[in-house]
Amino acid sequence: MDLQLQGKKVLVTGGTKGIGKAIAEAFLKEGAKVGIVARNKLELEAVKKELGVKIYTKDIANNQQREQLISDFINDFNTIDVLVNNAGASYGKSILETPPNLFNEAMNLNFIAAVHLSQLASQHMIAEGSGVIINISSIYGKESGGVPAYNASKSALNSFTKSFSSEVIKHNIRVNGIAPGAIFHPNKEWKRRIKNDPHFLDNYAQANIPAGRLGKPEEIGNTAVFLASNKASWIVGSTISVDGGQSRLNY
Repeated sequence: MDLQLQGKKVLVTGGTKGIGKAIAEAFLKEGAKVGIVARNKLELEAVKKELGVKIYTKDIANNQQREQLISDFINDFNTIDVLVNNAGASYGKSILETPPNLFNEAMNLNFIAAVHLSQLASQHMIAEGSGVIINISSIYGKESGGVPAYNASKSALNSFTKSFSSEVIKHNIRVNGIAPGAIFHPNKEWKRRIKNDPHFLDNYAQANIPAGRLGKPEEIGNTAVFLASNKASWIVGSTISVDGGQSRLNY
């Protein structure tokens, strides 16, 4: 299927590993021109060498650096067709064990950064007459589970996706979200769990995921390129669960 994304200018936050990197790769396979942003310069340089993407070393938890990021991207690519707000992190433990400052940090990186970048990017999209914004959420932005501070920030992101989509669709800008379930990539958390229990992944999948396995980052990448394409032209304001049936919601 030709998704007609050739030459599209795409910015992916948190694009050096896992889901973010897979999204960048998926757009590259469709012929798009991709820039990624992260804080770790060494990781960025490694991905640049591997994939040939444009890289930006920025801390998107910082207001001024977000503004500079969009400015730099526009200077390099002349426009922005697709923004993927993927960067995020988990903070704290239970609600009683998580101080307010960690809730603030979770909201700032996982929610406020996406809102601000969407505001900045959409100004250019409005001028161009079209655009796509994709917010990477989580099934735990829709239901309980995981870490409460993270869940709250992703729930806020889902609400923003719905609200902002209604505001900018008149400018031919579509805003949607993806809510991944458990996705395996070799990060510290998965490695820790496997070290403690070599059978953890299989046991977790069998107990929690009807499909019987964990998801792959490229399965989120495939969803992202579809949502960015005109094949998804009538999908507006939706946050789509991509989870092998893991979510227990009826909608």
